[in-house]
Amino acid sequence: MKRHFCTYFDRNYLPRGLALYRSLQEQCPDFILWVLCLDDDAYTLLSRLDLPCVEPIALADFEQGDDELSQAKADRSLIEYYFTCTPSLPLYVFSHWPEVEQLTYLDADLYFFASPEPLFAEIGDASIALISHRFPPDAQEQADQFGIYNVGWLTFRRDENGLACLRRWRGQTIAWCSDTTANGQFGDQKYLDDWPESFENVRIIQHTGANAGPWNLPTYPITRRGGQVWIGDDPLIFFHFQSLKRVRPWLWNPRYPEYIRSASAVVRRDIYAPYIRELRVADAQVAALSSASAAGDVRTSRIAGPATSAGLPLLRGWRLLKGTLRGRYIYWFGNRAL
Repeated sequence: MKRHFCTYFDRNYLPRGLALYRSLQEQCPDFILWVLCLDDDAYTLLSRLDLPCVEPIALADFEQGDDELSQAKADRSLIEYYFTCTPSLPLYVFSHWPEVEQLTYLDADLYFFASPEPLFAEIGDASIALISHRFPPDAQEQADQFGIYNVGWLTFRRDENGLACLRRWRGQTIAWCSDTTANGQFGDQKYLDDWPESFENVRIIQHTGANAGPWNLPTYPITRRGGQVWIGDDPLIFFHFQSLKRVRPWLWNPRYPEYIRSASAVVRRDIYAPYIRELRVADAQVAALSSASAAGDVRTSRIAGPATSAGLPLLRGWRLLKGTLRGRYIYWFGNRAL
């Protein structure tokens, strides 16, 4: 069965979007991925790649005739505008591709390690499906700040409930969508909290291998069995690499020390290493099509070139080395993560 997905990214996140796409190719062969290109560079480069199963959407086409979105764009930061666009993207796809009956929004920094079919089986005929953060018991204040549910995977059906949810969510993000925790909200995400009570036929996905992220590392044992990574009692289907940042060409900060002191070899070598390897391949592919590297940060509009170690202060270098030895950073050597 053909699966329909949508996502968005700008030039900075293009390598992550390509990594997501390649993981879908590997794990979900029959799919279409609509990509809202949040700047002209992203659209030009993605169009030049001419990837099968990908439908690029130019930002100008997406914004055309949408006065509410244009007004919102004028009074918020770049990342806040990106968050504002989240509910409008599924609505745009439903409006322009009437054959789509079910659509799943994906954050661009996801990576699939196994087929998503068990998730679609769990969703069944639900109008709306979402996934809880599953924060550790001692970190429940994060749910109060950032939301019970994570935006990373959201499935909508073209029916009364699914469309009503998207339209209300769009209205909310246009009215307020700040990259701060204020007014009991956070970006586009905390609006999800009341969906199970406000709408009918909502399914909360229970599979612990779906949308696993750094926040889940303290809660579930992460093991490798039978050639697969397991999150607790479920195989890892996809991981959310939120906040992963390249510090140097050979050093990556996964930022999981916000939740655990250090990560196991399974986490570093069987979850993060395949993703970093894919990012490096994608970054080289993007660089071959343009004049600059693109593994940037979504919270900046600057297009960053490749980082170098030249001029790295000795103290800073020693701290990074200590962090690597303690498992807080991922050191990339050759084609391996240490």
